[in-house]
Amino acid sequence: MIIKHFNFAVEGIVQGVGFRPFIYTLALQYNLNGYVLNDSSGVKISVEGEVEHINSFEKDLYVQLPPLARIDQLRKKELPLENFKQFIISKSSEQKLKYSLVSPDFAMCDDCLNELKDKNNRRYNYFFTNCTNCGPRYSIIKTVPYDRPNTSMSSFSMCEECKKEYENPLDRRYHAQPISCIKCGPTLSLKDMTGKIIATNVDAIDKLAIFIKEGFIVAMKGMGGFHLICDATKEKTLLSLREKKNRPSKPFALMMNSFEMIELYCHINQSEKTRVTSNDRPIVLLKRKENTLSPLIAPFIDRLGVFLAYTPLHVMLLEKLNFPIVATSANKSGEPIITNEDDLKMKLDGVIDYYLDYNRDIVNASDDSVLQVIDGKDLIMRASRGLTPISFRVNSKEKRKILAVGAHQKNAIAFYMNNQVILSPYIGDLDNIATIDSFKKTLETFKKFYNFEPDLIVGDKHPLYESTKWAKSQNIPFIQIQHHYAHILACMFEHNIDQKVLGIAWDGTGYGDDGTIWGGEFFICDRNSYKRVAYFEPFLLLGGDASIKDIKRIALSMILDCEENTIYQEFLTNFKNSELNLLKQIHKKELNSPKCSAVGRLFDMVAVICGVCDKVSYDGESGLILEGLYDETIRESYDFYLNDGVIKYKHTIKEMINDKNAILIASKFMNALVNILCNIIEKYDFQALLSGGVFQNKTLLEQILKKKNNIIFQSKLPINDGSIAIGQLFYMLHNKY
Repeated sequence: MIIKHFNFAVEGIVQGVGFRPFIYTLALQYNLNGYVLNDSSGVKISVEGEVEHINSFEKDLYVQLPPLARIDQLRKKELPLENFKQFIISKSSEQKLKYSLVSPDFAMCDDCLNELKDKNNRRYNYFFTNCTNCGPRYSIIKTVPYDRPNTSMSSFSMCEECKKEYENPLDRRYHAQPISCIKCGPTLSLKDMTGKIIATNVDAIDKLAIFIKEGFIVAMKGMGGFHLICDATKEKTLLSLREKKNRPSKPFALMMNSFEMIELYCHINQSEKTRVTSNDRPIVLLKRKENTLSPLIAPFIDRLGVFLAYTPLHVMLLEKLNFPIVATSANKSGEPIITNEDDLKMKLDGVIDYYLDYNRDIVNASDDSVLQVIDGKDLIMRASRGLTPISFRVNSKEKRKILAVGAHQKNAIAFYMNNQVILSPYIGDLDNIATIDSFKKTLETFKKFYNFEPDLIVGDKHPLYESTKWAKSQNIPFIQIQHHYAHILACMFEHNIDQKVLGIAWDGTGYGDDGTIWGGEFFICDRNSYKRVAYFEPFLLLGGDASIKDIKRIALSMILDCEENTIYQEFLTNFKNSELNLLKQIHKKELNSPKCSAVGRLFDMVAVICGVCDKVSYDGESGLILEGLYDETIRESYDFYLNDGVIKYKHTIKEMINDKNAILIASKFMNALVNILCNIIEKYDFQALLSGGVFQNKTLLEQILKKKNNIIFQSKLPINDGSIAIGQLFYMLHNKY
């Protein structure tokens, strides 16, 4: 029998996720002595015992890993024997835990769900039930290490029963920082808009359910912010919510209490089921079944965003309702999700009738994550609760701390230090003071987490982006990366690609190297440089940003570019004479009308010609509408072609107008995009990568993959601007400045 002593240094998500009690239990199982403790970079383990047992222990570190834990690196070193007498969980190292990774919030686990429903369990119907395998993390932490005094649970003293669980290494609530019960935990309060308390705790949930059944619009404090909630089956209530929120057509998310309820309203395959029921509980976009719910849920489109209840509070509410509820972020249009009572009363007065609050602060806001599933892979549209903060260990000799400030829309920021790349949760579009403040607050939060002060900042080339303007004001070296190149770099980062690729970046906007708006790009690129080899024929955005909402201007601009444009007289009747004459003058003189080659704007043009949309109220609306019109039995295509690196398409507009039928136009247009993309791919002997918001269009991406199934796209990172910061960081890690 050979006895040896080994030290294991483990990095990754190994703090606050039940990793130390897992090690403790594993060591007892294999009769090993020693200790485990948290240190500045993760967890340190020392074990002595039989070599065979240590080998089995090491194997099970990976095989039996707790559900929320992740090992990024494990270093093993043999040491002289110390003759440990037992295995213990030691106190954390006194070093400041600068690089212990902060975990996202997670949905309630099955063990906690069973306790919630067990009348003989002391946590029966306890609305804040959690353990080390589930519950809040990011939303309650103020700084690292992730210990109770550093969270918004610090003011709640554990009762004796909770304390016993918290201190027992064999209990799944060992060092579960939000641990509590009805005796010692936070309190629920249902209030009217004057702040008067109507009911508390379980009674508050009961009364809230009654209000929802009666057709009231309410708010409820969730894990990362308040939800606006109402009965999703009441047409009158839905109409009222749209009017009060001034939200004419942007889809509402639906929360349901079971997978069986989702099946009543949506088509869902096994891959989608896996994501809907996963422990991050994202909103998943699914094909809706016809004539099941009001079109007011998601006007003009064939998808529903659905998710299952993910906190005990949501579960208890939905058990009292036998219908799906609207559960959408509580905010003013375009602003971040509301996290506190004062903001809720100030900003949503006149929108909601009652609200359910609790006296544990949300320290860090997080929206619900949104994704689709394609070819068994995630297509992430918003990475937040359950998905972020997300970290990646990288091999780099870079010693500087680098901040990437991302883009303007769908902003998220990223950090590099100590061989870790970390992406923040979704922040939003930096169009207003509230979201810019959220950008700054998120940055300060991560600075506190990691004692982070950047030596270098990297951002977008657009001179008017708020993120760019902020970075330029910091008196810190600032490097700017072209927007669409950053898209491709983010995809290269995710797939660890170190070779030349054909990068295809399609979106709605992005500052080009020539000062125009790009968004239909084909690059030959690697980690160091890029060359633009193809792009879509530009047009003028008449009136600049005014065209982004009033999309009939986009169609008009393209028509005015065509020779003999008087043949489009029927279309021109969509404009008043005075408006048409003004826009013609703007077009002729190119007044406040930047050139644009973005594919997202082509979708706008086609939606106008189809007659299904002439104004949009949210980003990507025209694409979603055309997606719902697509008929895969139509194989015809408009003749888009490549001429000296420029993709020509304007000559097909007349054919589109003559086709008249919206389904035919949408299908031929989508087929044309697929064909031109695949034709250009065939011209180059490089791996093709796709990135950019246009590829959120599931139908388009599916049709591309049918013709070119070896194309790579992002599935761990958002495919839209939400991962731009990662691309910016990736460039800096491979280029010297």
